[in-house]
Amino acid sequence: MKWEVSTDELCEDLLPMINAKRTPIVKILKGFLSEKEKETVEVWGWIRTSRFSKNISFISINDGSSFESLQLVVENAAFSMDESQLLTGTSVRATGKVVPSTGAQQFEVQVRELQVISAADERFPLQKKRHTQEFLREIAHLRPRTNTHLAVGIVRNTLAYAIHSFFQKEGFRYVHAPILTKSDCEGAGEAFRVTSQDPAKVSAFDWKNDLFGQEVYLTVSGQLEAEALAMGLGQVYTFGPTFRADPSETTRHAAEFWMVEPEMAFYDLDDLKLLISRFIKSITETIWTQCQDEITFFTKFVEPELGNRFKTILEQDFGDISYQEAQEILVKSKKVFEVKPEIGRDIATEHERYLVDEVFKKPVFVTNYPKTIKPFYMRENADGKTVACLDLLAPAIGEIIGGSQREERFDRLEAKMRALGQSDDYKWYLETRQWGSVPHSGFGLGFERMMMYLTGVKNIKDVLAFPRASRRIW
Repeated sequence: MKWEVSTDELCEDLLPMINAKRTPIVKILKGFLSEKEKETVEVWGWIRTSRFSKNISFISINDGSSFESLQLVVENAAFSMDESQLLTGTSVRATGKVVPSTGAQQFEVQVRELQVISAADERFPLQKKRHTQEFLREIAHLRPRTNTHLAVGIVRNTLAYAIHSFFQKEGFRYVHAPILTKSDCEGAGEAFRVTSQDPAKVSAFDWKNDLFGQEVYLTVSGQLEAEALAMGLGQVYTFGPTFRADPSETTRHAAEFWMVEPEMAFYDLDDLKLLISRFIKSITETIWTQCQDEITFFTKFVEPELGNRFKTILEQDFGDISYQEAQEILVKSKKVFEVKPEIGRDIATEHERYLVDEVFKKPVFVTNYPKTIKPFYMRENADGKTVACLDLLAPAIGEIIGGSQREERFDRLEAKMRALGQSDDYKWYLETRQWGSVPHSGFGLGFERMMMYLTGVKNIKDVLAFPRASRRIW
């Protein structure tokens, strides 16, 4: 039996063991080891909890490979341990034998050797079992070691993989839209401007002296570039960070977030609705089947009705109403809203929640909004008043997807852009309709909003690893 405390943060001579000998905890807990492999395992991890008694001590560790932690069983008589070195947060290396557990988990490890790699003392901020999310946002660099944010990280990874898998199986091409752009896409004026100049070193700021010689923004959407790529590649999707200089401090807004934006040539609005339905059901099913440990945790500690959210998507067809029908439902309802519903105005978040939570009680498409409240690139309908667009509203969240059939007619698009004074800035975009234009459609999924739906987490800042929001950058 051997007990050691390392004085180095991570001994150089131990690094080969990480690659050659270490057994991920998930392999032990899921029963992936043969009987021979169980005889001797080496595990590394961070201590979650420690319980010391007269004869036997129990140390729970996690290495990030599994939501569930592994219990190490230490016979005190075989070790001369310093309990102060085995506090929550300490990193350790242990070797021993995998045996059936008498506790909640299926397997545990009887320890033969135990080594502290780097000790954490009582100043480590995560000593308590439960912390408020507000507190954890102040230590975003440490919160991945909590159960909540380990579970968020696991689901986030699985969801991202599910999204890529869906589109790859559907024959889409994964493309990379630029982060730096000279357009703000929707013209909302919420883009971050980027400069190569140092304001402290220039007496008079002038964009002509900048690297690009003109105003440049961080992208708010990869849609326009994805449309151009779809005109040659057929079906494409982007999946990357986007940025909004939005001062909103709500639970649904962040300054940096991730968007999934497919664009498809030869698609009309009906094709788009069908694709979205299959897409949302597919990625939801993946989380349901692959993240049961995490769903169980979120159901117990975050959102008791989380299971019903999955059933709502997986077992029901989505609702489908027009903007006009939605407004009529809202106007006729006896619900008192902060913002009075009115035909011709956009549908507010509280209206979205009423439609999905109280009327339909399932996801619902709202289509054909007035053209006056939607961006220039959406295709105008035959009535001359509405555009071929949709929002997908989800229970408890509201809008998670916005999309449309794009305006493929050169003359119509040019007229809209001229009216908005955008024809010069978007000349390249207009040219995608000038030669060989075809009907095409696309949508954007807010990745973090989908995360909120699937985990029950109430604040977008808590499904982002390092959230950036108004007045705060962690």
